[in-house]
Amino acid sequence: MTKDLIPRIIITPGEPAGIGPDITLQIAQQSWPAELIVIADPEALQSRAKLLNLPLTLSPVDFKQAASIHQPQQLKIIPVKLNAACHPGTLNPSNAEHVIRCLEIATDLCLQKTVNAMVTGPVQKSVINDAQIPFSGHTEFLAKLCHVKESLMLFVVDQLKVALVTTHIPLSQVTTAITKEKILSAVRLLHSELQNKFHIAQPKILVCGINPHAGENGHFGREEIEIVTPALNELRAEGKDIVGPLPADTIFTAKHTQTADAILAMYHDQALPVIKYMGFDRAVNVTLGLPILRTSVDHGTALDLAGTGKADAGS
Repeated sequence: MTKDLIPRIIITPGEPAGIGPDITLQIAQQSWPAELIVIADPEALQSRAKLLNLPLTLSPVDFKQAASIHQPQQLKIIPVKLNAACHPGTLNPSNAEHVIRCLEIATDLCLQKTVNAMVTGPVQKSVINDAQIPFSGHTEFLAKLCHVKESLMLFVVDQLKVALVTTHIPLSQVTTAITKEKILSAVRLLHSELQNKFHIAQPKILVCGINPHAGENGHFGREEIEIVTPALNELRAEGKDIVGPLPADTIFTAKHTQTADAILAMYHDQALPVIKYMGFDRAVNVTLGLPILRTSVDHGTALDLAGTGKADAGS
């Protein structure tokens, strides 16, 4: 934490051709009990503000000065120029380096405790990879920058918290990627972070099975018998309150969600459809396991909405 009573929050808008700049400009119009700092190309941000008819005054941030409460229609900025002109809705691999550089600067400022937290806008993984920059997602990228071996993607919507054992990998690779050790690591990290970041003394964690009906005693797959259940039994022996493996088609019903502090899903599309159905405009992505605070929106770049004024900044 900085010494200031007013927190400093740094924002990376993400893909410049997407809605990240739009939602950044939208929240800049509001009052916030924090100092908001954006890392972006000033000209590109002003151009998008003009397109959206949103008033904006940019001023350089001075970290030697005490943080100040955000004033509507203003933003503090750390300027990072784009490599090429940006047109809303049109991806350009030349600007992928800009996206990565903004993330690196924001992470470094968090690690130095110059700022208190970072909020990341949506990125377009495909165009970053098209620029020959290896990138599978914010979670993995930030973990590498922070030199941590284990990180976890957690989605929060209303009172529901859902974490993922695996993230952005093909479905064909999921069963190979899920091992007893990976489940043990994920639950232990989730349990610890629920205590440390959410102040839940004794978290109750529900765990999904991998197969339909959680394998139904081996008839629909043996992963629950051979991998998941042995891991959960070991965790229970450690004194953790663990329930599962439960079928993914019923674990998200009120009967379970109202009694759980968190749910651990096995793969991306086992959980994300439910999260986005429940609160597409409210869900927040939190990265667990980092030595910094990082949250993100729960949606993509929405290239078709960029520059139209129709983007929703709720998340």
